[in-house]
Amino acid sequence: MSEKVAIILAAGVSSRMNTKLPKVLHEVCGRPMLAYVIDACRQADIQKLYVIVGYGKEQVMDYFSDDKNIVWIEQKEQKGTGHAVMCCKKHLADFSGDTLIICGDMPLIRAEIVKTLIEKHQKETSAATLATTILDDPTGYGRIIRDSYGNIQGIVEDGDCTPMQKTIREVNPSYYCFQNKILFEALDKITPDNVKKEYYLTDALHLIIEAGHKVIAVTAVAAEDAMGVNNRQQLSETGKIMQRRIQDGFMKSGVTIVDPPNTWIDARTQIGQDSIIEPFTYIHGQVKIGSNCRVGPFAYLRDGAVLEDKVVLGVFTEAKNIHFKTGAVVNSEDIRQRKDKRTEK
Repeated sequence: MSEKVAIILAAGVSSRMNTKLPKVLHEVCGRPMLAYVIDACRQADIQKLYVIVGYGKEQVMDYFSDDKNIVWIEQKEQKGTGHAVMCCKKHLADFSGDTLIICGDMPLIRAEIVKTLIEKHQKETSAATLATTILDDPTGYGRIIRDSYGNIQGIVEDGDCTPMQKTIREVNPSYYCFQNKILFEALDKITPDNVKKEYYLTDALHLIIEAGHKVIAVTAVAAEDAMGVNNRQQLSETGKIMQRRIQDGFMKSGVTIVDPPNTWIDARTQIGQDSIIEPFTYIHGQVKIGSNCRVGPFAYLRDGAVLEDKVVLGVFTEAKNIHFKTGAVVNSEDIRQRKDKRTEK
C-alpha cells in the first residue's frame, strides 16, 4: 500500500464571514473547524499533514503548535486552490505516494469517507479519485461532468457553468486523492483561464484526464458532510449539525439527554454511562462528568469542571474549575459558598 500524506487548504481570508479571525479558527461546538479536519485525516491513518496557511497564519500555527506532525506552508498570495497546492512543491516534488487534498473549513468531514476515498483510489490504481455528492441545490459548487458511459470528464466551477451545466446536481465537495507525481506534473501546466483568473486544482484534474490517466469519481459524501463554511449562517447551521452528532454519540454510549434541542454540549466534554443531562443544560469547555450523574435542569458547566460518579448537580447551578467527589449533591447555594470561601482567602 502506498505511503500517503494530506494537504489541507487553510489560507483563505473569507470576506463573507466579515471577520478578523482566521476562517479555520472559527469554532464549531467549542473546537476550531480545522481541528475536525486534522482529526479526520489522523483517524484515516494519515500522519503527515501539510497545512497551507495565509491570512492570520501566526494565530493558526500557534493554536496547533503542539502538533509536531504538521508542516506549515505559507501561501503569500491568494491565487486559487491549484496555486495553494503548488506551494508544497519543494516538500513533495519527489514524493511517490498518494496525496489527499481537503479543505480546512469543512468540519463535518467524516474519517470513514476519507478512508473510503483512499481505499477506492488505491484499489483502482487511479491517477486521481474524487468523492462526490448529490445536492438538491448545487449552487456554488463545481459540477461533475460525465460522459454517456458515466466516466468523469472534468469539473466546471459554478461561475464558469453554462445554463445546462448548472442543472447538474452531482457536485465536487473538494475531497481529492492523487498520485502525487502525476498531480505535480499537471499543476506545472495549469493556467488561470477562468472568470476569477485563478489557478484551479480542478484544471490539473482536466489535464490528468486529457493525458489519458485513469480518473474516477465515487459518490460517497452525504449532502450534510459536504457543507463548507463561507458565512456566519453556514457556521451556525454547521454547529447545529455537529451538536446533533455529539449528542447522538453520547446517547449511543449510554447517556440520557432528556431534551436534545434544549441542551448544548461542547465537543471536548466527557460523560460517563447512565448519566442524565436535564433540559436547558449548557456544557462548555473541557468538562468531565462521571457515570450515574444527574445534571440540571438549567445547569451551566464551564471549563475545568469535574464531576466524579453519582454526582447530582442541581437546578440553576454554575460550575467552573471545580471538582465534585463521588456522590456529592450540589445546588447553586453550595457553589456560591465555595466561591465566597475562595474570595476570602
